[in-house]
Amino acid sequence: MSTYRELAHRGSARATVLRTVGTRERRSHLSAPRVPTVGIDIGGTKVAAGVVDADGNVLEKLRTETPDKSKSPKVVEDTIVELVLDLSDRHDVHAVGIGAAGWVDADRSRVLFAPHLSWRDEPLRDALAARLAVPVMVDNDANTAAWAEWRFGAGRGEDNLVMITLGTGIGGAILEDGKVKRGRYGVAGEFGHMQVVPGGHRCPCGNRGCWEQYSSGNALVREARELAAADSPVAYNIIEQVGGHIGDITGPLITDLARQGDAMCVELLQDIGQWLGVGIANLAAALDPSCFVVGGGVSAADDLLIGPARESFRRHLTGRGYRPEARIVKAQLGNEAGLVGAADLARLVARRFRRANRRRVERYERYERYAQNLRGSRG
Repeated sequence: MSTYRELAHRGSARATVLRTVGTRERRSHLSAPRVPTVGIDIGGTKVAAGVVDADGNVLEKLRTETPDKSKSPKVVEDTIVELVLDLSDRHDVHAVGIGAAGWVDADRSRVLFAPHLSWRDEPLRDALAARLAVPVMVDNDANTAAWAEWRFGAGRGEDNLVMITLGTGIGGAILEDGKVKRGRYGVAGEFGHMQVVPGGHRCPCGNRGCWEQYSSGNALVREARELAAADSPVAYNIIEQVGGHIGDITGPLITDLARQGDAMCVELLQDIGQWLGVGIANLAAALDPSCFVVGGGVSAADDLLIGPARESFRRHLTGRGYRPEARIVKAQLGNEAGLVGAADLARLVARRFRRANRRRVERYERYERYAQNLRGSRG
């Protein structure tokens, strides 16, 4: 007969415990176990995994390309398992957190849709929990990054925080009183698809004029390539830098040239920053946070981007001059924010899982004592 301790480690029991986990992480990080956990950050091109301690320090990090051109769910799942098992060979891992670039349901169990992966209503949490001997947590990657910045980075001490992630597109997350606001269906924070220009640039989402078409890495590169393709005199420097191969113009190149004083690149980042400020002003009108944290690859431009964003924000803020203004700051944790936040949120799941196991053990021990006393009385 299986012992209780053996049963406690079976996937079905673990999945049952995890399904009871709601959105009650508010302040509970203060009592979470100080144990190492693994955070996974999954994107369309890479999977990063790291062992993270209770203070947000990354003890070891692994990275691999997102496998297979089809990026099938099973192949990506295999890659995650391999990374976790590799790290577990050298670290005592107690839980795994997944930050996925896509929509995750309110129960944090299924990836409803991932634009760069073949995940459509994918039961990722339970699939991984069945293969790993530790509890698993799944969340949107912007939510995990925002949690990391609130716990360990630029958002420490803030009660109401909004995270803006500027990469290929725009993602985001909302934290209120130390709790991630996921919305009724789990997909809150898709700020990039707010419409800011009716009838504007077509967005891959199907609509026109979305915010990310004017303030993102894609928008920055699109504008630079259009100027280069038109053989504009202001683009001569960047055309020379890429040897006439306009397709080689990238966001990091534009940022580097802007830092060197290239007038066109400086102006393009100012334009992106001004649109960033417009969107942030809209979010301030709706959410009224105390702080906006700007992260993602485009934020590497620092004050070339953040400075114009602050100026535009003040110019477009509703009630400007008669209300407190939220701070706009650059994220501190860089590319590690997603995996650090995922690992830290997983630590909360580990605490609840350990409690549930402890209660089961106590119930089993009480039953054993009762059975022994019953057998003794019959003897």
